[in-house]
Amino acid sequence: QDERNQILSAYLWIRQSWYDAYLRWDKDKYDGLDSIRIPSNLVWRPDIVLYNKADDDFSEPVNTNVVLRYDGKITWDAPAITKSSCVVDVSYFPFDSQQCNLTFGSWTYNGNQVDIINSLDSGDLSDFIEDVEWEIHGMPAVKNVITYGCCSEPYPDVTFTLILKRKSSFYIFNLLLPCILISFLAPLGFYLPADSGEKVSLGVTVLLALTVFQLMSNIFNMILFCVLGKYYIATMTMITASTALTIIIMNLHHCGSEAKPVPQWAKVVILDYMSKIFFVYDVGENCTSPKREKEEEHRLEGDDGCQRRHKEVRSPPSTRNDDCNLKEKLNGNWNKSYGVHGENVRETVNCCSCYKMLIKNIEYIANCVRDHKANRAKGIEWKKVAKVMDRFFMWIFFIMVFFMSVLIIGKAA
Repeated sequence: QDERNQILSAYLWIRQSWYDAYLRWDKDKYDGLDSIRIPSNLVWRPDIVLYNKADDDFSEPVNTNVVLRYDGKITWDAPAITKSSCVVDVSYFPFDSQQCNLTFGSWTYNGNQVDIINSLDSGDLSDFIEDVEWEIHGMPAVKNVITYGCCSEPYPDVTFTLILKRKSSFYIFNLLLPCILISFLAPLGFYLPADSGEKVSLGVTVLLALTVFQLMSNIFNMILFCVLGKYYIATMTMITASTALTIIIMNLHHCGSEAKPVPQWAKVVILDYMSKIFFVYDVGENCTSPKREKEEEHRLEGDDGCQRRHKEVRSPPSTRNDDCNLKEKLNGNWNKSYGVHGENVRETVNCCSCYKMLIKNIEYIANCVRDHKANRAKGIEWKKVAKVMDRFFMWIFFIMVFFMSVLIIGKAA
């Protein structure tokens, strides 16, 4: 069957039987001869033709012999290669079924002159040769009597309906299954770590692979709007959308210190709720473990020690002034008791000035460290937001691919 041109090619044996009153004899007079075989062009033959013929060759029927019986019954078995028009509906390709009609009738005689009767209710399929692409499920025959507007005479015909079912296993393994496997790669792009630098490359590669696969499929141009073609288009659209979303998520991941803080609603919805639903932990962690918890405890203890040391160093100004006054009093008492010279007093004053400058520098360094930690925490929050969105879209696209695959496979059932 030629689906592109909507032509059905069939190899048939056309059997026609009729009675000729002028070709009878008494078999007893001829030694019991009850039948003879003579060329078909020596007897009258009905002009039965295929009405829906789609072949350019209008040659005459094959001039085979006919079997002539003594009672005037003539049987003519003629092989024929027919090409008939058949409207092919590929909406459910490759799980489609087709019905092609073969309508036979007289070309010049009406029903009052030559009546056509189908001897069987269906075509004889006992000698049918199996096709590699199609299965035949029957060939019922129906007689139709049509009266045209131009004439009052009836015109009978016999229509054989060939019921075909396409063998879809070839297309499942060569067209459908590769497309399903390629489509399942699209959601995995969201699971790929953002720091790998291959997220966008994976999406583009999958899209190119699907495009090249479609171009290599010669039948794809014919079945563009069938079920399989719609599945291809939906898959390409899904891969394109996943690649675009990956680019947006990559921008969120690489938000640095210059970016705005994460909005409060995003912290509540994404960082608090969605991260727990999709089991997304901090950046660099896969799951909590005792070793990880111990490391966190040691890190917290180290931070507390640092904070305590900073508190000790960053004492209030009143305390520092009291220390300087205390030192001045001690130096004054020392001078009174032991008579220390005025140079020692000046050295003490210079020591207090150095101490103040050191405290000021330490405060500056602490502020810088604090700002750096704040900026780093802001970047970590954006990375976690990007990771949560990656997991969210990964499951969304996995569900889409799963349901699309179930729908396309369900057509085969």
